[in-house]
Amino acid sequence: MWPFRLRGFLFCGVGLLFSFSSFVPVPARTRWVLALACLVHFAMGALVGLSVDEAHYALYAAHPALSYFDHPPLVGWLQWPLVALDAPTAVLRLLPQALWLGTALLVFQLAQRLQALGGQADMPGQGAAGHWAVVALALAPLLHVLGLGLLPDTLLMFLTAALMWWTLDLMQPGRGQLLALWASLGVLLGLAGLSKYTAIVPALAVAWCVLRAHGLRVLACAGPWLAVGVAVLLVLPVAVWNSQNDWVSFAYQAQHGAGGDWSGKHVARFVLLQVLVYGPLFMWGGGGLARMGAQPARALGWFFVLPMAVFTVASGGGTSLPHWTAPAWVALAPFAGMALAQSVQRGRRRWVVGLAWAQGALCVGMLGLMLSAGWPFVSGSHGQGNSQSPSNPLADVYGWDAAGQSARALAAQHGLTSVAVQNWTLASRIGWYARPLPVHVLEDRFDQFDLWAGDLPVGADTLLVDWSQLAYTVPQAPHGFAHCEFLQAQDVRRLGSTIATFRFYACRRWSGSPQPQLQGSP
Repeated sequence: MWPFRLRGFLFCGVGLLFSFSSFVPVPARTRWVLALACLVHFAMGALVGLSVDEAHYALYAAHPALSYFDHPPLVGWLQWPLVALDAPTAVLRLLPQALWLGTALLVFQLAQRLQALGGQADMPGQGAAGHWAVVALALAPLLHVLGLGLLPDTLLMFLTAALMWWTLDLMQPGRGQLLALWASLGVLLGLAGLSKYTAIVPALAVAWCVLRAHGLRVLACAGPWLAVGVAVLLVLPVAVWNSQNDWVSFAYQAQHGAGGDWSGKHVARFVLLQVLVYGPLFMWGGGGLARMGAQPARALGWFFVLPMAVFTVASGGGTSLPHWTAPAWVALAPFAGMALAQSVQRGRRRWVVGLAWAQGALCVGMLGLMLSAGWPFVSGSHGQGNSQSPSNPLADVYGWDAAGQSARALAAQHGLTSVAVQNWTLASRIGWYARPLPVHVLEDRFDQFDLWAGDLPVGADTLLVDWSQLAYTVPQAPHGFAHCEFLQAQDVRRLGSTIATFRFYACRRWSGSPQPQLQGSP
């Protein structure tokens, strides 16, 4: 039955794509690139389970609030209607897929617009700069992950492209007097602030571009203050929630951003990883940016430069994750499209096309490994990941739905009213698939699950879930439960190989003194 449902999703997706693209002036070759990318997203979205972060943000929607411990609320608010209707994973993933498509279309239009403002003749063929900008975007491996799962960065990618468009409008002579444009800019800034705290960086890029175009005299006009007022009004729920919760989000972000001891090796590793996960086609963007003749258009390069500088410096402390820079690379995509189109015109088509095929093969390989759970490279790995057996990072998205069903059934059989895990990274997936059972995290660490379920009360009983990829010893008194009864083990298999194992325990009389210990640790 499932293949027919999947086929339906694919046909619907293609139909929606071409219906929507008929309203956007993109050439046929670009539509085919977009169609292929969207088909891959639809198929992967229907076949792969939720990742750690996806499940966490889906739980936001299951617990509506003004804001949350680690991120602003928009990523949860957008999913709330679908979660309330108990939509399946494939339907939930239509949201990030639509945002990816919208981002690509904005990037196309930005590249065409920048090409015209740069005073350079368009390349042979309709929409050459826009087409190659979309190709660079579609062949960036990590951006496909953000096109599959709704993360705050997925939202910020789209909003960064939209902010660039509106900022470019406001930089043109005479446009700064239009209050409607400023109000729209304020809405976009507010939505960005509701998406992620790092939205302050593209907001600074907006301010720099506007001041560069109009000078300080623009501050005497009503427009900029209208934009600021609208943005502040929209992000007010975040401030209200934090004021009610001892400003925990701001304290957490300050501590998280500080990182550890700074090291140049961390920076080198971060930069190398950026090249790998976004691809060298984007590196052409630097050339396209450097050759921009029109200063107003060239100023948009700060949407790339500022966040890349911030996260590269922060990576020295070990705090920057690869996907945090995704909005910055989206900002560079229009410039990359211009540079790639010029290279093709100047006789370097073979090099450009060859590099595009190489990046395409990397994308296919990455997505293929995700579908096969690492086969044939790590297919035999089902160890703890913290002892002598290697872990399988691609096992993360498999088996949690079945584990959640088992957790609900076992809890009902044994009179247990909650689920417990010993590490916060395990809580989101079992919490999503085992809902409405509350999830308690037994480690001594304050996080969002403490706000949702609180600590497991002293003397309470619970269903303990352990996962072989991050296995812990069963917690016994005095730093655990008085008694834990093993109930069952549940293997996760993919293409004939066991990639992980869940173990379920009925645990009684919690001591309230957690000291989780990884299996295999001294």
